[in-house]
Amino acid sequence: MTASAAEPPTGAPPRPRSRTVFAAAHVVADPHADTPPGGPAALDWDATLAFRHHLWAHGLGVAEAMDTAQRGMGLDWAGAAELIRRSAAEARAVGGRLACGAGTDQLPAIGATLADIRAAYEEQLAVAEDAGAQPVLMASRQLAALGAGPDTYRELYGHLLRQTSRPVILHWLGPMFDPALAGYWGSPDLDAATETLLAIVADNSRAVDGVKVSLLDAAREVGLRRRLKATGVARGASDEGGDGRGEGVRCYTGDDFHYPELIAGDEHGFSDALLGVFDPLAPLAAQAVRRLDAGDPAGFRAVLDPTVPLARHLFQAPTRYYKTGVVLLAWLAGHQSHFTMVGGLQSARSLAHLRRAHELATALGLFPDPDLAAARMRTLPAGCGAEETTTP
Repeated sequence: MTASAAEPPTGAPPRPRSRTVFAAAHVVADPHADTPPGGPAALDWDATLAFRHHLWAHGLGVAEAMDTAQRGMGLDWAGAAELIRRSAAEARAVGGRLACGAGTDQLPAIGATLADIRAAYEEQLAVAEDAGAQPVLMASRQLAALGAGPDTYRELYGHLLRQTSRPVILHWLGPMFDPALAGYWGSPDLDAATETLLAIVADNSRAVDGVKVSLLDAAREVGLRRRLKATGVARGASDEGGDGRGEGVRCYTGDDFHYPELIAGDEHGFSDALLGVFDPLAPLAAQAVRRLDAGDPAGFRAVLDPTVPLARHLFQAPTRYYKTGVVLLAWLAGHQSHFTMVGGLQSARSLAHLRRAHELATALGLFPDPDLAAARMRTLPAGCGAEETTTP
C-alpha cells in the first residue's frame, strides 16, 4: 500500500451501493480554551466540521455524537446537541448522510429514575429528529445503573420507538467500550440479552432500521444478523435507509477487530458498518467498499485486511481509550493542527502505544504527507515532558 491510498477523491463519489457505511467521527478540541477538567467541552468547530466533510467527500456516512466523539468521556450533552445541529446543517448543504446519537447523558451518573431516563431519551431524540438526522438510540449508563430486568428494557424501548418519526438504529455497546454498560438489555448473560434485544426489534420492526453491535465477538454478531434479517420488515429503495436489497433489519458492525470478514459476509448475508475505526481509515474503507460495489470481494479484502493490525492496536484494552489513537492519526494526517483532546484524553495512551500507531498507519499509506506526520511525531515526547531517545 502506498501513500497514494490516502489522497482525497477529486470529486465527491456516490454513496456505496452494496453496503451502508458510517464512520463514527471524532471531535477536535479547542486547544486555547480555558476549560477545567470536567467542565463544558470546548470544540474547534471549523476543524471538527471540516473533518465531517472529509468523510462525506469519500462517500461515507457520518455517525455523529457517538462514543468516538467522546460522549460520556468529555463531550457533554450541551456540546453534543450543538454538534448535531451544526453537522446536520453541513450534511444538508452537501447531501451527506448523517446519523446522530441520542442517549441520556444529560442526567447524573447515578440516581436517575426510569421516568427521568425516558424523558432524557425523548429530549435527545427530538434534537436529532428536528435536525433531520437519523437517530441512533444509544445505550444508557443510567438505565444500566438501575439494574432493571428485560421487561423494563422492552417497555422503555417500545415507548420510544412508537414515537420516532423515522426508523432508528439501536446501539449495543459492550462493556469493553464502556464498563458502565455491563448487563445491558437486563442481563449479564449475552444469550439472554440477545433474546431481549430481538424481542424489542420484533415488537417494533417498522421503527428499527438496524442494530449496531459493538461486542468484539464475530460469531455472536453473525448469529444475531441472521436472526435480524428474518425478524424485520423487508425494506425497499423508497424506505428509510433502504437501497432495494430487500433485507430485513440491518446489522451494523461495530466490531473494530473483525470488520473485513463481517462486512464481506457469507452465503447467508453480511453486516453493514458503523465503525469508529473508519474515522482514520476513511480513504481505505471507501476504496474497499467500492470494490464490493464492483463485484470484487477479493479486492475488498485485499484493501481492508491489512488495516486490521492498526485497528487492533488502536482498540486494545482498555478499549474505551481508542479515541486517543484516532485523534493522534487525524493530527498526523493534517486534519487538525494539534494533539489536544476534550477532557485531556490525549494522555490516555502511552508514548510507546502512540509510536506504534504511527508506524502501522505509515505502512498503510494513511498519511497524505508522511514527512509532516514524522515531524509531528518527533515533537510528541517533548509535549509529554520526555526527551526523545529514538527516531520514530
